Amino acid sequence: MSIAILLGTLFVTLVIGMPIAIGIGVSSVVYIIFTQSVSFDIIPQMISNGLDSYNVIAIPFFILAAQIMNRVGVTDRLMAFAGRLIGHYKGGLAHVNILTSMLFAGMSGSAVADSAGLGQILIPTMKKKGYDPAYSAAVTAASSTIGPIIPPSVPIVIYGILSETSIGKLFLAGAVPGVVMGLAMIALSYYIAVKHDYPKEAKPTFRELVTTTIKVIPALLTPVIILGGMWGGIFSPTEAAAVAVGYAILQGLFMHKLKLSDLWDAVKEATIYSAIIMLIVASANLFGWILSTEQLPIRFSEWMFSITSNKIVILLILNVFLLILGCFMEILAIMLMTVPVIMPLILQLGIDPVHFGIIMVLNLMIGLLSPPFGLSLYIAQDIAEIPYSQAVKATFPYILLMLALLLVITYFPGFVMFLPNLI
Repeated sequence: MSIAILLGTLFVTLVIGMPIAIGIGVSSVVYIIFTQSVSFDIIPQMISNGLDSYNVIAIPFFILAAQIMNRVGVTDRLMAFAGRLIGHYKGGLAHVNILTSMLFAGMSGSAVADSAGLGQILIPTMKKKGYDPAYSAAVTAASSTIGPIIPPSVPIVIYGILSETSIGKLFLAGAVPGVVMGLAMIALSYYIAVKHDYPKEAKPTFRELVTTTIKVIPALLTPVIILGGMWGGIFSPTEAAAVAVGYAILQGLFMHKLKLSDLWDAVKEATIYSAIIMLIVASANLFGWILSTEQLPIRFSEWMFSITSNKIVILLILNVFLLILGCFMEILAIMLMTVPVIMPLILQLGIDPVHFGIIMVLNLMIGLLSPPFGLSLYIAQDIAEIPYSQAVKATFPYILLMLALLLVITYFPGFVMFLPNLI
């Protein structure tokens, strides 16, 4: 009965549109009031414990680094580089869209930021060049989901904190699947472009290609510095986030595009976004503690094993479960509610938490494209000024591609664990 009160209250808060951080807190307080099992003194203690983690500091730093790079024109240089590199193939702007998302992933790690930022530039351009508006929205939304897979990634940091898993290993685990995902999307886009006779851009001269490449090298070095520093043991993921901020500032100064007002605006935006995430993490720690107290993770594992003890079947069930949740709920809300419950089962099955982290994040990325509440797709279709149903139809091939990749990642762990095990 007590757990029904907790989950029921949370469900009601989500249905009425209450922010997830407040909803988690309210449901936890309602549980304590009704059960009277613990003192109210536990609330501030659990909330403060949720933020008392060295890894949490990485979140605002990565967000700030992305904000600074957006303001100093790094995105424009990445887009120009992608255009020079593959824009002259059939359906060139679609390939540029995807490759820019792959490159931008090394700085942003946010699918929604990618979809909104790149979409405002590329979708109108694609429409002017004769691309179907629905397809323009679809490829933009689909490519934005690459960001949280390729490191650095805010969802991966959150998962690492909730599951007490090495964030450095999680970053490494996402690199290969993220790159393969991007290349597969480019291949699919080429097939669609040939089928619909979409245009290609002018082929650059060798000099233009070299000039554009030289300009973008400092930006391309960002993920190299972040991952290389962690691989070499020079700094931790949290320290890597701070280094990313410093390097973003240096790029802005070097390009003579970073004004004091831009830096201040970047700090304000990063502070607001980080505060939202921190509030969610703090509330989630109290919520997770209640779940543990109620032994819900243990009961969930026992229930799952009563159905089947086959690892393959259980992973399939978990994938379907996460995919369904992703259609209706926000990413962080799903992670905060499910990771504490699922992790004991994952450990009992002998599945590496690093491997499952990438499975979970990819599941949630598919949710960003899936009706009825695919947020990235909503943003893209709004920019494209088309009905949501048209965008969903155009996105379907990319969803099928991501589902196929999800199966590969789920049942071939070496595909994910290659880099973490190597390093």
